[in-house]
Amino acid sequence: MSLDVSPKLLADAENGPVREEDFVDTVRTSLPYAYSLIAGLVGELRDSDAPFADNQTPPPSERERGQLLRALASDAIRSSLERHFGVTLAFMNCHRVAVFRPEDQGGATHTRFTSPRSQILNQSPEFRDC
Repeated sequence: MSLDVSPKLLADAENGPVREEDFVDTVRTSLPYAYSLIAGLVGELRDSDAPFADNQTPPPSERERGQLLRALASDAIRSSLERHFGVTLAFMNCHRVAVFRPEDQGGATHTRFTSPRSQILNQSPEFRDC
């Protein structure tokens, strides 16, 4: 799944660094499901005292799942979204995205969420082909 890069942004990239705001806007318009899901989780986290907010609802289709996987598998996209929203992202299975406050990265809850044990305990047969 490729990003829909505008001719202007492509020209900017060919001539040097691009503004992160322009890159994030390209992600927002190219991967609207992923962007929207993460933005919603950020809102949930900011409105609560919970240690993190996460999604446990599968995407409505493989297209949306692809957007999510694309956003979280790319170092550039993922780190830009983290900086843009001011969070740390964690990802498990096919759709379980979590947002943490940056200061909680490496803390007990974040470490538990991202541990191999947690990954194993969150497996189920329906996730095999996601």
